[in-house]
Amino acid sequence: MAAERPSPRPGLSALDGAAIVVGIVVGVGLFRAPPVVAANVPNEAAYMAAWAAGGLVAIVGGLCYAELGAAFPSVGGEYRYLQRAFGRPLAVLFAWARGAVIQTGAIAVVAFAYADYAQQLVPLGEGGPAIHAALAVAALTALNLAGRAGAVGLQRMLSLALVLALVVVVPLVAAGVEFGLLPAPPRPPSAEPGNASGALGLAMVFVLLTYGGWNEAAYLGEDLRDPARDTARVIILGLVAVAAVYLIVNLAFLSVLGLDGLRAAEAVGADLMRAAVGEGGAVGLSLAVCVAALSTLNATIFTGARTSYALGRDVRALRWLGGWRSGGENPAPALVAQAAVSLALIGFGATARDGFQAMVDYTASTFWAFMLLIGASLIRLRRLEPGAPRPFRTPLYPLTPIAFCATCAWLLWSSIAYTGLGALLGVAVLAAGAPLVWLVLREPPR
Repeated sequence: MAAERPSPRPGLSALDGAAIVVGIVVGVGLFRAPPVVAANVPNEAAYMAAWAAGGLVAIVGGLCYAELGAAFPSVGGEYRYLQRAFGRPLAVLFAWARGAVIQTGAIAVVAFAYADYAQQLVPLGEGGPAIHAALAVAALTALNLAGRAGAVGLQRMLSLALVLALVVVVPLVAAGVEFGLLPAPPRPPSAEPGNASGALGLAMVFVLLTYGGWNEAAYLGEDLRDPARDTARVIILGLVAVAAVYLIVNLAFLSVLGLDGLRAAEAVGADLMRAAVGEGGAVGLSLAVCVAALSTLNATIFTGARTSYALGRDVRALRWLGGWRSGGENPAPALVAQAAVSLALIGFGATARDGFQAMVDYTASTFWAFMLLIGASLIRLRRLEPGAPRPFRTPLYPLTPIAFCATCAWLLWSSIAYTGLGALLGVAVLAAGAPLVWLVLREPPR
C-alpha cells in the first residue's frame, strides 16, 4: 500500500491548470442558460451585453483570486484565505458549506445536466437521469482515486475537444445558415420578455452560473510547479479565453435562432444543429454536451475534495479526511466522502421535478455569500499582512475587490429572491455546520 504524504507534490504545469479551469467553466451551462437569459432581457443587444458583463465580472473576480493564490498558495484554497483573514471558525464553516452544499451541489448540478442528454442517447427508463448522474460521479471519482496523472490526462483531452467543438463547429453552422448554405429554422412570433425590473438579476444569476468554476484554480496552489507565477496565468488567461468562447457561441445562437427562438428553445444547441443539419446533428450536439459535462465533472471532482483534505489536516475530530495517497497523488478519503455526499444529493434531486434546477437553488445563495467574504478577505489581508510577498497584485486596488464584492452582494440577493425550496434546504444544511464550528472552538489549532 502506498505511503501517506502530508501534502501534494507539485507536478502540474500552467497548461494543466488552465485545462482544469476551462474544463470546469466551459460546461453544460452554456447549453442550459441561454433560454433563461433570453427570457429576461428586452432585446438582442441586452442579451449579448449580459454575457459580456458576466465575463467582465468573472475577470474582476479572477484578478482578486490571482493575488490571493499567488501570495498564499495552498491546497486548501479559499479555506486558507478565509482562515488567515477572519479566523478558524468562519473557515471551518466554509469548509462545511463547500463539502455539504457548494461543491457537492455543483457536482450534482453538472451530473444532472449530463444525465439529461445521456438519457436521450442511452435511455434507462423513468429513473434514467438519476442513474446516469450517479454512474458518472462514481466513474470519475474512481478515475481520480486511481491517480492524478490519469485524471489530468483525461482533462486535457476533454477540454481540447470541447473548445474545438464550440469554437469551430457551432460558428461554422451559424455561418452556413447566415449565408444560405444550410436551412434556417422557423422563427416563432415575437414574445414579450418578463417585465419585472428584477428580471435582469435572474438573467445574471444564470450567466454567472455559466461562468462559474474559475475560482477552483485556488485549489491548485500546491499542485502547480510554480504557483507564484502560474496562478495568475491560469486564472486570467483562462477566463479571457472562456469569455471569448462564450461570446462567439452566443452570437452564433442568436444569429440562427433569434431572441424569440432562444426563449422558446428547450435544448438550444440541439435545436440549432437539428434545424441546420438534421437529427444527426442534434445527436452529435448531444454527444458534445455530454463531453462538456464530463469535462466539468472531472475537474470539479479533482479540485473539490481538497478543501475537505485541508479541514482534516486542521481539525482533530476530522483527521481521517486529511489523508493523502502518495501513489496516486490525491486526497483519497476526501474524494470518497465527496462522492458519498454528491450521490446523496443526486438522490434528493431525483425526487424533484427538475433535478438540475433543484441543485442550482440548493447551492446559489450559499455560494455567493462566501464569494462575498472571500473578496473581502483580499482587502483584510492587505491590512493584516502588508509585508507578505505578493508576486501578483490586483490592478486598481481597492476598486477591483470592492466592485467584486458589490457584484457578489447583488447576486446573493438575486439568488435568494429567485430560488425556491432548494435554497432553504441549502441554508438549513449550512446551519447544521454550527456544531462543527463549536467543536473547533473547543480545541487548539493543530
